[in-house]
Amino acid sequence: MQVYKVGGAVRDRLLGLPVTDIDRVVVGATTEEMLAQGFRPVGADFPVFLHPKTGEEYALARTERKSGRGYGGFTFYASPEVTLEEDLIRRDLTINAMAEDDQLNLTDPYHGQRDLEARILRHVSPAFAEDPLRVLRVARFAARYAGLGFTVADETMDLMRQLSESGELQALTAERSWKEISRALMEDHPQVFIQVLRDCGALKELMPEVDALFGVPQPETHHPEIDTGLHALSVLEQSSLHKQPLTVRWACLLHDLGKGLTPEEEWPRHIAHEHTGLKLIKAVNERFKVPKDCQELALLVGQYHTHGHRALELKASTLLELLQSFDIYRRPQRFEEFIAACEMDARGRKGLEQRSYPQADYLRGAAKAAREVAVQPLLEQGFKGPELGEALKRERLKALKAYKEAATA
Repeated sequence: MQVYKVGGAVRDRLLGLPVTDIDRVVVGATTEEMLAQGFRPVGADFPVFLHPKTGEEYALARTERKSGRGYGGFTFYASPEVTLEEDLIRRDLTINAMAEDDQLNLTDPYHGQRDLEARILRHVSPAFAEDPLRVLRVARFAARYAGLGFTVADETMDLMRQLSESGELQALTAERSWKEISRALMEDHPQVFIQVLRDCGALKELMPEVDALFGVPQPETHHPEIDTGLHALSVLEQSSLHKQPLTVRWACLLHDLGKGLTPEEEWPRHIAHEHTGLKLIKAVNERFKVPKDCQELALLVGQYHTHGHRALELKASTLLELLQSFDIYRRPQRFEEFIAACEMDARGRKGLEQRSYPQADYLRGAAKAAREVAVQPLLEQGFKGPELGEALKRERLKALKAYKEAATA
């Protein structure tokens, strides 16, 4: 029995990056031998075991054969006769197909170290094209390592195009797709993930609503970058630079989907795109079974982001409606994330990345003014039920009028 570290642990050590997850492969062992040593089996698909003391995962070396559609359409074969090289060849990229023993002796049959040095993301074998999930994984690695200068090899991009055109991407489950998408959006360069998907034709298959934004112009006075798709990438880039959470990054990606529906004769204006885009945002959310907090913020940002930009011009009554829509009294964090998304949208414009966004503090101040309206005096006056709600609304409106007058004086 021989144990090797494989995949990301080897890759990141060679890159000089922190090693977080360690995957181990066991060569020359049977399931019975692993159980005899106290390892606990996990996973129904292939033999993976938990170490009896550390709880870390150890997988038997295995081969795989395509047996159906999608990510799960594979038959696995594990036996003591499977070599380390046979196990490594089933992996996606050469930089993930290296192994090392406890003495850090490297096994690199597919030249992963060479590709690390050349900053190339290259597939290990033609079997790459059998797994559609790898399109998303490669795009995610491109987003992770873009800052180090990594790019996707031309021949790998060709295979990704083949997979995109084959219809195999449609066989991916919502859960697997969202797992890759959400992880990619939290990388340092999430805009690269979207760009790579677009370059290989996968964006059109997975998120046609986002793909449709490219080539759609916006007024140059407000958007020097003009192209709506490029703007979406820039907003996503800003959300990463400002360390925004996943909810905000997802909303940033989807906020302008309505502009993809504007008839060409109306370009570059996009009247009411906030409302026309809601059905598209909802469709994307449902397609990937997106978590509820991400769904809700994306819809709210899509509908109200122009309100955020025009905050200082809004009437007090409109401002109150905006605050009520976000339920700022019970869910203050969601309104903070809305403000963040609006600011990323404003900064995601060519040459305007450093421009201040006074609307942010103004909106925070408005929310504070509305929250500070006390309920107790109204109860003491005898208001209750629907009447109490109306009285509270009147007092909040009064507070917002006073706030607006003072803030814009």
